[in-house]
Amino acid sequence: GQAEKPAEAPAPETVHKEIGFVAVCVGEGIANIFRNLGVDQVIEGGQTMNPSTADIMDAVDKVDADTVFILPNNKNIILAANQAVAMDEKKKLIVIPSKTIAQGISAVVNYMEGVGVEENKEAMTAALDEVHSGEVTYAVRDTTIDNIEIRKGDFMGIGDSGIAAVGTSCEEVTMDLIDKMAIDETELISIYYGQDVTKDEADHLRNLVSSKYANHDVELQFGGQPVYYYLVSTE
Repeated sequence: GQAEKPAEAPAPETVHKEIGFVAVCVGEGIANIFRNLGVDQVIEGGQTMNPSTADIMDAVDKVDADTVFILPNNKNIILAANQAVAMDEKKKLIVIPSKTIAQGISAVVNYMEGVGVEENKEAMTAALDEVHSGEVTYAVRDTTIDNIEIRKGDFMGIGDSGIAAVGTSCEEVTMDLIDKMAIDETELISIYYGQDVTKDEADHLRNLVSSKYANHDVELQFGGQPVYYYLVSTE
């Protein structure tokens, strides 16, 4: 007999909203954190493959909302996001100029339902300054940065103002980085561990940080990001 034509699946109903969110990030864990915070579309871009303006426009198109906040979460993506704003004639796009994942998360957390767009833009942008961010990566070659000699394969802790720690132990470098991240005025230390870190290693680090900074809340989450062993933020 004739093969039956498969039934067309009905298109999922999208609920039109006033406000939507698009965030750029890398790592499945971090993507899930943004989704759980209510971000509609996550664009996964790596350090080397920054999403283009077209990629950002595609994501915005999928959000059924009048106003869409865009979180670039990387200083190299802010320009592409701003270009998307200039090109979209149907929706109002607002770029919150987050330079790190931690800033982006803080911005979304500071979004308030039922408050005007401008007020939210101000509150979310102000939240960016409350966060100190750091990242731990490795040196791909021998180099000297900020008068610090770095050997290939060394771990590097990079803070808001440049290289904060260098060494041969990932854990020690991460601890050094946290020590230098203006801990005094902050209450929360968030650690996102990458795809090259085991859960046991991350748990061990968290225990060290918790015992050293007993007055802080220390949160550990799986980020799954490549290249960066740990992303750390304090606020």
